[in-house]
Formats: sequence, structure tokens, C-alpha cells
Amino acid sequence: MKYRPLGKSDLTVSQLCLGTMTFGQQNTESESHLIMDRAVELGINFFDTAEMYPVPANPNTQGATERFIGSWFQRGSIARQDIILATKVTGPSIPMKHISDRLGFSAERIQEAIDLSLGRLKTDYIDLYQWHWPERKTNYFGQLGFPDAVEDPWEENFQEGVLKMGSLLREGKIRHWGLSNETPWGVWKVFNWCDQLGVPRPITIQNPYSLLNRTFEVGLSEISIRERFPLLAYSPLGFGLLSGKYHIGIAKENDRLNQFKTMARYNGERSKEATSQYLHLAQTLGLSLSQMALAFVQSRRFMGATIIGATNTAQLEENVGSIQVELTVEILQEIQRIHAENPNPAP
Repeated sequence: MKYRPLGKSDLTVSQLCLGTMTFGQQNTESESHLIMDRAVELGINFFDTAEMYPVPANPNTQGATERFIGSWFQRGSIARQDIILATKVTGPSIPMKHISDRLGFSAERIQEAIDLSLGRLKTDYIDLYQWHWPERKTNYFGQLGFPDAVEDPWEENFQEGVLKMGSLLREGKIRHWGLSNETPWGVWKVFNWCDQLGVPRPITIQNPYSLLNRTFEVGLSEISIRERFPLLAYSPLGFGLLSGKYHIGIAKENDRLNQFKTMARYNGERSKEATSQYLHLAQTLGLSLSQMALAFVQSRRFMGATIIGATNTAQLEENVGSIQVELTVEILQEIQRIHAENPNPAP
């Protein structure tokens, strides 16, 4: 495993972060514990979760992911301080009213969310606490263009949320905080309020990034590099499409894209065509597509850590193997050629 400082913080994290959103839906508690055990054996010291997990959102399973991580800590086989633990407070979403009837980043809601997460995780602090997605109407989760926000009922309340994060930092309930699914405008508004109020800025942004979705490179990458505000890249394998298993016919019925048909972000024809080209390139090079795709993400200058999910230890081991893959200039040029012909098919 390789490690790096996380932005301007005092945290040193593995370049691969274990994503846990399958725990409680596709993975049982015992399976989840096995995956976390193996992740630690492979050198991963960074785990990411959220109060809304597992995915897809369901009132019958909500919170199970954090509870499974908490029961894993309670076993005592790994010291809490040896894991950099990240979780998230949920932004507004009608399908997630089961979490709370006041979703968002008011001081009251953030307090409720952090206390519940700490209880489920069986810990008294979170290393990185993130706002899961913006409260306002904007272009995230697959929207490229800025939507008509004239009818947006949102009233700017960054000040309240930022002050509350400052309070949690002082209390020691969180060590650092971050943003997720944010836009350049949102990042700069938060930065400006932090600077005005004397609250430490968020240290990371967690947005999608993969061979099929490089929209982070437009606008946000410059902020990330110039402000040392690194990306935590989620869905680097496009819900498993970039493993190649759907193209070569080895995908199982319970694999994510087969099991959850409503998750259409990576199911489009352009995504399948681009993946076919990337798969051919990887096969020509004698690489697994998963490892080539992950190595590409890890090669980006703005990267903090790449969040990998795994529903079994074999997947986890293959993904961790990407750490040893070095992409040459020629390979990167060929990846860029494919991207130019079919850019961002899964924004």
C-alpha cells in the first residue's frame, strides 16, 4: 500500500479508501467484518461511510452500514485510532425522509446526525465528517448543466452550517470536515464563510471520478490543486461496469447493475461503448480493466484517495493490486484518445 498526507491536514491515509455502502444490503455483518479485516491486512487505513447507507436508501436498512462498522470496532481486533474514519450527514432528499424530517445542514440537524452516527459507529469522534450533497438545487448526481433555480426554495445558510462544524471541531467530536457532490460555487462560498468566521476550511471534496466521468476536471480540479483541497473519488469503477465483467459475461445476477435496475447512471449505451474500448486497451496491455481504471484515477494530481467498494475479498485484492500498476505516457495518451471520442458518458 502507498500513503499520502490528506491535503493540508495532519492525516496520513492509504491511497485506497474502503467504501462501505454495500454493508447491510449486499453484504451481511459477518461478510462486512471479513472485508474490513482483509482491507486492514492489505494496508488500507481509511474507511468511508454515511448515515444513509447502505445504498439504495431504504428505511429498513438505513444505518446498518455504520452499525456493522461499530460492531467491528467493538470486537477489538483493531484499535480505533488506527483507522481514519469518514462519514456523512445527509442533504435534503424526499426519498430519505425516513432518516429525518429536517434533512440538511442546520445546526440542529447536524447535531442530531453526528450523535446518531457516533452511537452506531461505537466511537466518540469522526476523523472526517462530510456534507453529503448540497441543500440547494444545482448540478450534481448526473446533471451537467446548471438547472433553472428560480423556483428553488433554498435560502442560503452556509453561515449556520459552517459555525456548527466549527463547534464540533472544538468539542472534539470531529477532527476535520469535508464536502461531497459539490460545485465550484459551493466550495468557494463555504471557503469564504470559513475564512470570515474563523472556522477551519473543509479539507476534502468527495465527488464521482472515473474513466466514464471526468467532469471534476472542469472547474473543481483547479480549486483542488491550487488550494490543496484533494478529491476523494467515488465510483471509480462505475458501479462495477469498469471491471469488464458485464462485457465479458461473468457478471452475476446480484451484482449492482443487475440487481438495481433503477441506478441508470452507468447503464447507458455510451458508457457501455466507452467501457468496451477501455476493456480492449487493458486486454492489449495485459492488465485487468479494474486495475487500469483505478491506476488512472490514482495518477491524477488532485487525488487524495480513491474509494473502492468490494462485496468480497477477491474483488478487494484485485482492486488493491492497482497500487502496483504504473501507466506510461503512451497508455495515458491512448486513454485520452478514447475519452476525447466519447467524453463523460456517465456524468
